Amino acid sequence: MGRGKKYQPEQVVNLLRQIEVAVANGKTTAQAAKEAGIVEQTYFRWRKEYGGLQVDQAKRLKELEQENSKLKRLVANLSLDNLVLKDFAFGKLLSPERRRIAAAHAQQRHGMTERRACRLANQPRGTQRYRAIRREDEDALTQAIVQLASQYGRYGYRRITALLKRAGWRVGKDRVERIWRREGLKVPQKQKPRGRLWLNDGSCVRLRPERRNHVWSYDFVSARTHDGRSVRLLNLIDEHTRESLLVRAERRWSSARVISALADVMVMKGVPEHLRSDNGPEFVAKDLRKWLAKTGAKTLYIEPGSPWENGYCESFNSKLRDEFLNGEIFYSIKELRVLAERWRVHYNTVRPHSSLGYRSPAPEAWLTNNMGYGEVESKERFPLPHTPDGGYLNSEIAALH
Repeated sequence: MGRGKKYQPEQVVNLLRQIEVAVANGKTTAQAAKEAGIVEQTYFRWRKEYGGLQVDQAKRLKELEQENSKLKRLVANLSLDNLVLKDFAFGKLLSPERRRIAAAHAQQRHGMTERRACRLANQPRGTQRYRAIRREDEDALTQAIVQLASQYGRYGYRRITALLKRAGWRVGKDRVERIWRREGLKVPQKQKPRGRLWLNDGSCVRLRPERRNHVWSYDFVSARTHDGRSVRLLNLIDEHTRESLLVRAERRWSSARVISALADVMVMKGVPEHLRSDNGPEFVAKDLRKWLAKTGAKTLYIEPGSPWENGYCESFNSKLRDEFLNGEIFYSIKELRVLAERWRVHYNTVRPHSSLGYRSPAPEAWLTNNMGYGEVESKERFPLPHTPDGGYLNSEIAALH
């Protein structure tokens, strides 16, 4: 037999028996091994491993050794997989980019093959090997997105896309969203949906606005100045155009002051057909209802405990608080009035509105504040009254102190 030939277990047992017979008949071990086609060292090694075994027993021993070797490899692979999965467990692999990074980490740190690393990361190998084509304007666009996200901290990527398009960028929301997520920018949480009141015939209780000045709605929002004193802001909007008609702050409100505020707006915008509000004491006062009846405006009161019937104004209130009130410290009511009016004009002329196709509610041709607070620069961030060193951004606010 040639050198290097592999013997099956049953062949090994047969050769051992052959050599044993030859030795028993007076031959030396070396001579018997040579006649069997093996060297003497191989004979002693085989005798140590298979001595005393039958053919079927030797065959079964070899099978057990192979199974044991497979189990050892399997345990080693499972241990390595568990180790790699522990590395993955520090974050959810929700995007192809994160799965690509995880698979590459498994290959570099644990010496895995690409196939195995992709299987653990649940990543297709074609996606793992794909290399995105980096556009020439990628860095400039990323910088613009980060700058807008820092300037408008409560805007999502859709409104940022609308602002980019206004600035001349030819970009879609999908690309902005990809960069938004890659840069780790936070998307504001969505508002919890609420139900509505419905009549027996399936119609909604709320009157739907159909045109400009068809339905106005107004409500109060509470705030505080730096000294802890409370302030109430009266918000008035046109439900059809979503335009903010008034944001006025007062320490105390009465029906007479509400009438005065409504009169100021009606002189500029005309008389609405309907005015929607809750059942607050300022809104249900007899003097206010009589005055509205003389002007020709009809009142629409929502059901008690049903703020969703005044949804347009409630939505505006949440934006006012989220984007303006929660990010400011007001040292006086005059400062609050100036900044509230500036934010209102910014809301009407700059801020993209999702229900209007990410356009602003009012024309962008507004150059001055139509409520008597002076010139408005639409490019400035609203609200941002103070500089990092504690100073004021403009002479308007500085004059109040």
